[in-house]
Amino acid sequence: MTLVVIVGATGTGKSDLSLGVAEGLSAHGLSAEIVNADAMQLYRGMDVGTAKLTIGQRRGIPHHMLDVLEPSDEASVADYQRDARSAIEDIEARGSVPILVGGSGLYVSSVIQDFRFPGTDPAVRARLEAELVETGPGTMYRRLLEVDPDAARAIGGSNGRRIVRALEVVELTGEPFGSGLPEDGRPWRPTVIIGLQTPRELLVDRLTARAAGMWRAGLLDEVRGLRDRELGVTASRAIGYAQAFAQLAGELTEAEGIDQTAALTRRYARRQVGWFRRYDTAHWLDSDDPGRHTTALALAMGED
Repeated sequence: MTLVVIVGATGTGKSDLSLGVAEGLSAHGLSAEIVNADAMQLYRGMDVGTAKLTIGQRRGIPHHMLDVLEPSDEASVADYQRDARSAIEDIEARGSVPILVGGSGLYVSSVIQDFRFPGTDPAVRARLEAELVETGPGTMYRRLLEVDPDAARAIGGSNGRRIVRALEVVELTGEPFGSGLPEDGRPWRPTVIIGLQTPRELLVDRLTARAAGMWRAGLLDEVRGLRDRELGVTASRAIGYAQAFAQLAGELTEAEGIDQTAALTRRYARRQVGWFRRYDTAHWLDSDDPGRHTTALALAMGED
């Protein structure tokens, strides 16, 4: 059975398209279930800032890999790969079509490509994490630039956890971490990839409006509910959440929080576009094309 994958930058309408494809398949006598590939939507209690569909918005279509972690947990791509693939295999065993949907590029790639994660060493990891606390991500990032510039550029200078992981892999394997990233050409199983794209100017406007909409939708109330809980690094630094925490602490005004969130979301969207453009077998659809649901359904059903 073919795995259907829907990808694209934040704000391009992936969730809506996935629901439309699932309903279209149902109309043709094929049941479908959706598997989330957005890293932040793995967390319970983080709904508004991640644009997670409510139960009612899911239109009765089963969804998997949502609300599977506590905010205190650290997300692991290796764990995600294992659990998402298990969910996909279970869906197929029920005779349904799995639809993998999300914008977290490494998470998507870990599922659809035949990629095996390098091992880990607790002692090496602990030492590197201690160095991160002592010196900060900037120093560690400069070290990674020297030993693996491709991985450094892909990770960025602020993601301390992933910088540590990359340095750990380099130390353990003697090879660049970047060389172990998933690449096209080794699919895990038959897959059709549908990408959604939006003209840059339009996407910028949408993401700016989206940031303000998060505050109107109650992000501050959601974050107040998280303040008394132990949060892991990933959850506490999520775009929008970090800014809402800072506003509640009096470190940012609401306007500053919204502006910062919008800027970071736009930057993240650019990285998403760059990642998904590597998928040379993807079928790209305009996110505003009225016929996108029909085209995506035909692709999902194997019709060219």
